[in-house]
Amino acid sequence: MAQKEEYNVKKTKPVLGERWPHGGVRGGAGWIGGERAATTYDLVVLTHFLYVRVVRARDLPPNPISSSCDPYVEVKIGNYKGKTRHFEKKNNPEWREVFAFSNEHIQSSELEVIVRDKEMVGRDEYLGKVVFDLTEVPKRIPPDSPLAPQWYRLQDRSGERKVKGQVMVAVWMGTQADEAFAEAWHSDAAAVSGEGVYNVRSKVYVSPKLWYLRVNVIEAQDVESQDKNKVPEVFVKGQIGNQILKTSVSSNKGSSSPFWNEDLVFVAAEPFEELLVLTVENKIAPSKDELVGRLTLPLHGLERRTDHHEIDSQWYNLEKYGFGILEADRRKEHKFSTRIHLRICLEGGYHVLDESSLYMSDQRPTAHQMWKKPIGIFELGILNAQGLIAAKNKDGQASTDAYCVAKYGRKWVRTRTILQSLSPKWNEQYTWEVYDPCTVITLGVFDNCNLGASEPGKDSRIGKVRIRLSTLETDRIYTHSYPLIVLQASGLKKTGELHLAFRFTCLSFGHLMHLYGRQLLPKMHYLHPFSVNQLESLRHQAMSIVASRLERAEPPLRKEVVEYMLDVDSHMWSMRRSKANFFRIVSLFSGVISITKWLGQVCEWKNPMTTILVHILFCILIFYPELILPTAFLYMLVVGAWNFRMRPRHPPHMDTKISWADGAVADELDEEFDTFPTTKPPNILRLRYDRLRSMAGRIQTVLGDIATQGERFVSLLEWRDPRATAIFMVFCIVAAIALYITPFRILAIIGGFAVLRHPRFRSKLPPPHINFFRRLPSRADCML
Repeated sequence: MAQKEEYNVKKTKPVLGERWPHGGVRGGAGWIGGERAATTYDLVVLTHFLYVRVVRARDLPPNPISSSCDPYVEVKIGNYKGKTRHFEKKNNPEWREVFAFSNEHIQSSELEVIVRDKEMVGRDEYLGKVVFDLTEVPKRIPPDSPLAPQWYRLQDRSGERKVKGQVMVAVWMGTQADEAFAEAWHSDAAAVSGEGVYNVRSKVYVSPKLWYLRVNVIEAQDVESQDKNKVPEVFVKGQIGNQILKTSVSSNKGSSSPFWNEDLVFVAAEPFEELLVLTVENKIAPSKDELVGRLTLPLHGLERRTDHHEIDSQWYNLEKYGFGILEADRRKEHKFSTRIHLRICLEGGYHVLDESSLYMSDQRPTAHQMWKKPIGIFELGILNAQGLIAAKNKDGQASTDAYCVAKYGRKWVRTRTILQSLSPKWNEQYTWEVYDPCTVITLGVFDNCNLGASEPGKDSRIGKVRIRLSTLETDRIYTHSYPLIVLQASGLKKTGELHLAFRFTCLSFGHLMHLYGRQLLPKMHYLHPFSVNQLESLRHQAMSIVASRLERAEPPLRKEVVEYMLDVDSHMWSMRRSKANFFRIVSLFSGVISITKWLGQVCEWKNPMTTILVHILFCILIFYPELILPTAFLYMLVVGAWNFRMRPRHPPHMDTKISWADGAVADELDEEFDTFPTTKPPNILRLRYDRLRSMAGRIQTVLGDIATQGERFVSLLEWRDPRATAIFMVFCIVAAIALYITPFRILAIIGGFAVLRHPRFRSKLPPPHINFFRRLPSRADCML
């Protein structure tokens, strides 16, 4: 059954590429502003902006009362105006700020650049202004160099005479392809002031370079315990930042030279800010450990390796501190009586997983020298969103301050925030290098809750889109509208639509085809693999590091945004996901089940003509066995060619039916969105526990049946039922003689015809060999 139409991806037909007003084609009469050849910004609807760059001012007149000047500049066009920051007691200030007014917000034919003196009390004093006629503003077309700013004399309010002071300004018409676009103050965000201005700008972020740090703890020497009468139970604890790992207790208890030979693996990020702290501790009670010695190492000086070659081990002296009140003065004395034998290195041959392995956007190893050349380029145009839900209530009016985030590889992009709009238009284009086509780009839409409020809030999620590059045709522009679907505790909800345009360009088709035969991850993942639990723990640590580093950027990419993009909760239990995965497995075997049913109909002679043709085909394959494999591959070729007509016309999107999202009941969703550990009352927990026990009981029964059938097969030769084993031994002798004497083709034809025999010659009772197998013993008799 197909999902609802509103949850499907729809093809759109936006007018992409650069367009200028007044008609004409580039190179012809009146081409300025007409349709022109596509540039690098050919995946967005190019929007025109009036750019105003305020550089600095000079010779501004001081206030006659305070004898100083606290200047700022106000850029005004119609009802929209933006302000620079103000300087205190500065007659020659320098701002270097850019303002961008979209074509939709230009409501006047004049632009005013007004210089004012900020006053503590009363209205700010007017110092002068410069007026620009918009019909005379030049147009800049990249890749032209930036327009040079000029000095302009200030005028009085009437504009009839000059006053003291000058301001350096550059004014031009451009598009979002302009370099000033990202750093500019935008008229869309005119209501934002102060620090909130920085939170509405578009930015590009880069994830920190992550390394696996492997600490091989080999042994220690001269380990002493405070309690001489107690057998030492020594272990080693390692810590980097918030990551804490421990070895097991030494196998040779009681020895002053404990031995471990265990690996502790951490995640570290460049630049290396944390230190590696190793402590040797003695367990003197179940909840009390005694510090034996400590070692602190910086990470930047450690050896780095890209393969599996052996790293030289090294002995380190531990810092040991005195104990007890009488030795208070000796606590800072370092005693190098204990040594530890370590092998430490930074692993550059692994790819540090910071996202789910199902939606990886990068598979390159950490070491840059191991990177291959890119095989293509992915270009993404984030056009607009339609029908977004109102995420908050501002001044009694429902609104959404939406921005979009895209993540591929280490590069994150964030569009500017469009204020108080349920249909924001971004029209921003970004480019990524592609090193492997079997990767996924993730996009998320969020509501900005950090626009200068006294108490910053969490940016709320609106929806997510994933695009797998391997499903795209090369050099084709895709323009689609993706539904934004969010699963909440209250149920499935469509929160809007995201309109995108994207293209995957292949640089080397041969290299692209070659990648399909290479391993998915760097070879170190296969030569020296991590365990599943270890990988999950390392991924969690990597996500925490990436989130904390990106939150330190300006403007910050907030932690809740990074976690949502990286699917931080993908490992949590969900009844809905369990059902979805079960039905995915069922659908996998649906083809086998269909073939089995068809063979059953053939054997029952439902269609005599089909059964006769199957007999003929079977005889041909028996007498000419060399045709079996070619026939199978030819059949798959025909099926693939037939399905080519029904191939998907657009990349796949999140399917509510496959996800079992629209079939989940309220209690299952409430359980899925519960915190960990849970905060639910005992009666709800008891209900869910009983439900989980019921489901686990069914699984237990299925596993027991599978084990029973396997044990019956094994018991054929184990003489647990001596008569059954004796019968089977006799059968083996007869079968061996019969197979040796009779040609294989004869046996195959007899067996095939026996299976395909007419229902008139069949019995509804089970055949003897099935009866014999069901009578065999299993170990279920030994279960309590």
